[in-house]
Amino acid sequence: MAQIKTKELSKIGYTNNQTRSLVINIVAKHFKHTEKTEIIQLLQNIKSDPQAYLHDEVIAPIAKTFIDEPVECNFQSFSLLETTGQLSIFGGKTIEHSAKQQMETAMSLPITVQGALMPDAHSGYGLPIGGVLATNNAVIPYAVGVDIGCRMALSIIDEGESFLKRYAYQTKLALKEFTHFGISGSIGIQQEHEVLDSDAFKATLLLRQLHGKAVIQLGSSGTGNHFVEFGLITLAEDNILGLPAKEYLALLSHSGSRGLGANIAQHYTQIAMNSCKLPKSAQHLAWLDLNSEAGQEYWLSMNLAGDYAKACHDRIHANLLKALGLKAITKVENHHNFAWKDTLADGQEVIIHRKGATPAHKGELGIIPGSMTTPAYLVSGTGIERSLYSAAHGAGRSMSRKRAREHMTVSALKKIVADAGVTLIGGSVEENPFAYKDIETVMTAQRELVQVEGQFLPKIVRMYKE
Repeated sequence: MAQIKTKELSKIGYTNNQTRSLVINIVAKHFKHTEKTEIIQLLQNIKSDPQAYLHDEVIAPIAKTFIDEPVECNFQSFSLLETTGQLSIFGGKTIEHSAKQQMETAMSLPITVQGALMPDAHSGYGLPIGGVLATNNAVIPYAVGVDIGCRMALSIIDEGESFLKRYAYQTKLALKEFTHFGISGSIGIQQEHEVLDSDAFKATLLLRQLHGKAVIQLGSSGTGNHFVEFGLITLAEDNILGLPAKEYLALLSHSGSRGLGANIAQHYTQIAMNSCKLPKSAQHLAWLDLNSEAGQEYWLSMNLAGDYAKACHDRIHANLLKALGLKAITKVENHHNFAWKDTLADGQEVIIHRKGATPAHKGELGIIPGSMTTPAYLVSGTGIERSLYSAAHGAGRSMSRKRAREHMTVSALKKIVADAGVTLIGGSVEENPFAYKDIETVMTAQRELVQVEGQFLPKIVRMYKE
């Protein structure tokens, strides 16, 4: 049986990962008894004259990858508007100019219907962090983000501050034993969740290849601003949860879809950039038509990554609560870094991308964190359409990670944390509280977008250690 290796394909000009995967699958299925030299010659012929093979049912999918059919993207200029119109900006005075420029570029795409910029916004790749974009039947992988389905999860427990004082050692030990942070690795204990049995993992070659990594990383967290922490939440009077307005113990986590989401993002961004040719300033905003095969594959993969991110939080919370003999009385969670099908007030169906933004339809619950020493807020959305039913997803960075390293020492960070009455396990100077905007300023800038249902104060925080 002839087997073609990726190195052999690279030598004859098959350098695109999607094309190579396609070739390997087709050869294994349809050319089992063909000599390798003949297959190599055929592949060279396809690359030289792909048009000649477009009517061959078996070969056509390979040939199509060599035919460049760029999408015509005629740019238009849009003016930035502070609060009304096509683009709405909330808390504009605290948003850096580069983030606004990125959003303006996104607004000029021919697929764009409406946009919004949240008060925690700062520049990123493609769409700025804190950018929300509604498009017409198209999805932009980089407007979703690399960490697909990154999300917040909050478990509220019917205990108070006395539990943390009495069981501080056990709580810290549980956080060390049942969480893992980093690009690779796992918590070291076999994790199970129904998401691992999803048929979606069998839908594409890429997802089949990533299943093993997903099994290993289930229940773990990434680097950067990801965290798992215990703290105290005070619920407001007449809160939407219907719970008594008092102080509760709570477990709060922030992380995403790990290597699964990162690989999906990388793979489909490259496909989008290869098929949708845009000027250099906008090339990371390349999109996939949802009617296309690649668009449908990405949509399925993105949703699987979102389900997997939720599963990671499910395991984190289940492991920690079980270890401490605790039980949640309610749980609140929400995605950011995702795209949803939605309908605007005029009835138009759109795809809403939230890259670092919290869904905030009327009555929809979400969590907006500050930093390792500042409050997080449990909120309910008010359903404002000009924000595309969205709110901030956090305080937002005021310093780049490089600048944060230059302006903070480990000893100074330890003092800040201690003065705030917080115990930090791990952590990095890149994530120091001064690297972020003031969460109160961000919340004030979006008063019309969300209603505060409770305030969470971190007490024992676990983060990635460099």
